[in-house]
Amino acid sequence: MPKYDTVVRNAKVVRATVPGSTAADIGIVGGKVVAVEPGLDVDEALSVVDAEGKLALPGGVDAHFHMGIYNPLEEDADSESRAAAIGGVTTAINYMRTGQYYLNKGGSYAEFFPEVLERAAGRSFVDYAFHLAPIQSSHIDEIPMLIQDFGVTSFKIFMFYGGHGLHGRSDDQSSFLMSPPGERYDFAHFEFIMRGIKEACDAFPDIADAISLSLHCETAEIMTAYTRLVEDSGELTGLAAYSASRPQHSEGLAISIASYLAHETKCPNINLLHLSSFKAIDAARRMAATFPEVNFGREVTIGHLLADIETANGAYGKVNPPIRPREDVEALWDAVGDGLVDWVVSDHACCKEEMKLGEPRDDIFLAKSGFGGTEYLLAGLYTEATRRGFDVSTVAELTAWNPSRRYGLYDKGDIAPGFDADIALLDPTKTQVVRADESPSSQDYTPFEGHELSATVTDVWVRGNRVVHGGTVVGSPVGQYQRRPHR
Repeated sequence: MPKYDTVVRNAKVVRATVPGSTAADIGIVGGKVVAVEPGLDVDEALSVVDAEGKLALPGGVDAHFHMGIYNPLEEDADSESRAAAIGGVTTAINYMRTGQYYLNKGGSYAEFFPEVLERAAGRSFVDYAFHLAPIQSSHIDEIPMLIQDFGVTSFKIFMFYGGHGLHGRSDDQSSFLMSPPGERYDFAHFEFIMRGIKEACDAFPDIADAISLSLHCETAEIMTAYTRLVEDSGELTGLAAYSASRPQHSEGLAISIASYLAHETKCPNINLLHLSSFKAIDAARRMAATFPEVNFGREVTIGHLLADIETANGAYGKVNPPIRPREDVEALWDAVGDGLVDWVVSDHACCKEEMKLGEPRDDIFLAKSGFGGTEYLLAGLYTEATRRGFDVSTVAELTAWNPSRRYGLYDKGDIAPGFDADIALLDPTKTQVVRADESPSSQDYTPFEGHELSATVTDVWVRGNRVVHGGTVVGSPVGQYQRRPHR
């Protein structure tokens, strides 16, 4: 019998824990990496792929993804997983909740989540998992069940949902959340979620390191007041107006509140999502120093690292928190250099043009929030990081190693014996210009239209299954649901 199912030869292997890259062949058996060394015997392999000196990075773990938010989950699981694959992403962790959008229903997760799994099954080209949001109080009681029965170990709070709309000002959040009459989505609810997470960590001590709570940190009252000011003045338009309507200190204040609640409740693992500004980073830095007992994770999106209010294609670039002015983009890169950013994600939320824009089409406050971008995660981060002098190992650290450790995907995130054979070949000699019509995503625009990237993902394997060849998705959906922690 052949010794290897596949050998990827002549690769430059990139690992988060080793600077630079190492010339080596990669041996794969049964979906796992079994050897990484020069000169593997290709005569002992069922198939051989010549990497031709390309960089071999661990497949990206895109830890902030939204399948099924604006389109049916079944549709997104296919088209948007294809987009993920060509971006070098091999695992997508999706945010999911009850309420409007997604499945458009409330109720218990015991009934809701099996339907989510059923709708996604057999459709994704990449592996996938889910974070769940306790929207109503009864969801807090379901946390131990979700951990034990479904392998869901990460949860989410949307801090602004109780008092501000998804796309702008709104006075009707109760029907949006579809929660029982009389319930409030407020700071008290957030506190009780944190207490529930703490109790779960105590109940499952062997996996407590994989149990965490993520927060979308914006403050509803600040945003509502500033939205009114911006709309009434009429001095700003487009993305500049939207950024001003959800000001940077709204993030900082929410981060401070969330951090103190984590301290008060002894909630051990807190993730601060999609930090978009200097003030957000500054607040995260201050809170980590103030509450050293809290294990903070800090996330930034590729959109906030690549685009600013002048370059993000107008209303197509509307997202929460907003795309910011250039000085905030530079502050985020400074934070990467200072080690204050733990992972980079896409926050991919496919929103087709027919739904994205209101009437008039250039009114930023009528546009829907969110856009896709997973297909540019590895190449986009590599382009900007290396241009700024960061080592290529930083890309592997931010897109694969760190998110996989945080979210309990312990057999992913590295190219080493024993890890899943999730591999992305990146050609640093092949530039590309971003064009929406070249993406398999069903979204027909991109905020990154016309951006030039200095590298291209050419080939991708998910657990040893080749899903991208020559930059094109191939084969059938091989993605599997990942119960966590997954060792």
